[in-house]
Amino acid sequence: MKIYDRSHGLNLRTPTAAKPSLIRTNAAAAAKLVLGLTMLALVTLPPRASASSFFFSTGAPDGLIGTLSRPAGAGLVQTETADDFVLDECVLINQATFTGLLPMGPPASINRVEIEIYHVFPVDSDTNRTPAVVTRMNSPSDVEIDDATRDSLDGTLSADATVVNPTFSALNSVVNGINPAPNQFTGGEGPVTGIEVTVTVTFDPPILLPVDHYFFRPEVALSSGNFLWLSAPKPVNPPLFVGDLQSWIRNDNLAPDWSRIGTDITHQGPFNASFSLSGVMDAESIIDELVPCSGPASGGTWKNHGEYVSSVAHEAQSLANQGCISEQEKGQIVSEAARSNCGKESNHHQGNSKSHKNHKNHKNPKNPKNHNNNHKNHKHNPDEMGSGEMGG
Repeated sequence: MKIYDRSHGLNLRTPTAAKPSLIRTNAAAAAKLVLGLTMLALVTLPPRASASSFFFSTGAPDGLIGTLSRPAGAGLVQTETADDFVLDECVLINQATFTGLLPMGPPASINRVEIEIYHVFPVDSDTNRTPAVVTRMNSPSDVEIDDATRDSLDGTLSADATVVNPTFSALNSVVNGINPAPNQFTGGEGPVTGIEVTVTVTFDPPILLPVDHYFFRPEVALSSGNFLWLSAPKPVNPPLFVGDLQSWIRNDNLAPDWSRIGTDITHQGPFNASFSLSGVMDAESIIDELVPCSGPASGGTWKNHGEYVSSVAHEAQSLANQGCISEQEKGQIVSEAARSNCGKESNHHQGNSKSHKNHKNHKNPKNPKNHNNNHKNHKHNPDEMGSGEMGG
């Protein structure tokens, strides 16, 4: 059964629970949810075999802690949890997942999902003020990257939530105990049990990010109760990736500062949070996704060949501005677009999808290594659970 919020395009789907594995590939026996939902067969997440594809994951929840991440609402203060990731080349992120807890009891629907991306402090931050926390070193920045924000309320993302486990417990939680220093330590707010769900968000438009270190911050608004983002394993030797930090949290009373969930608030951990990112990472794939030969990504067909070439030129300039390609490569990409049949009358009638065949030669000059190496960011643990695929 699927619960669908027509106003915001959010779905709650309930598959069978699956045993721990990196990619959930089997469906367990059906179980009846207290939400009154029937669990469906779990859909397997297909492997991403293309050399131009990108996939990063912190892994499935480890059951150590759940932390609040919700937008402001009636009588509710905004509370944000964020965890970091690194890109060693330009990536167009088109989808993300994150796993957390819905409250037990009466059915709670997802009314809104918002995703923000942050740089690492001190970028996008006021360094002249005195922080009200123990430290800002390695925290998210004061403010988000504005053009990387996606929100179900404005249609820039769609979201599906799949039930992974009808009952899942975390040993600790942080919901309200987010205080300025020197009162930052609370020890947490104790164990919490809820319905484990993985939320898959599809970005429209996708998010283009250059090489850098970032924080991923999801928020979920429910019809009742709170969404708690679950922690994920944080390996040390070797780390998940070089420079792996820890998850941070803040609410509007603490902003623009952030506190470390493990080191500052609970004196446990430190923690990662359970999420994944996927997309493409070479000029050919990025341009083809942003400017399809068949017509604008927003739908319809090209008015003419010139409109198509102009759109390719615009996106190629954006890639060049962010250091993803050189000016020479930008020129080659536009020249190839001009020589294509995209947007021409014959292309409209024949459905010719030929486009950018040679763009594969225009990979990021900043990092010419084999793109398959990017999969090193994906934690491989045979005892770990992962999320199933959910359509956007």
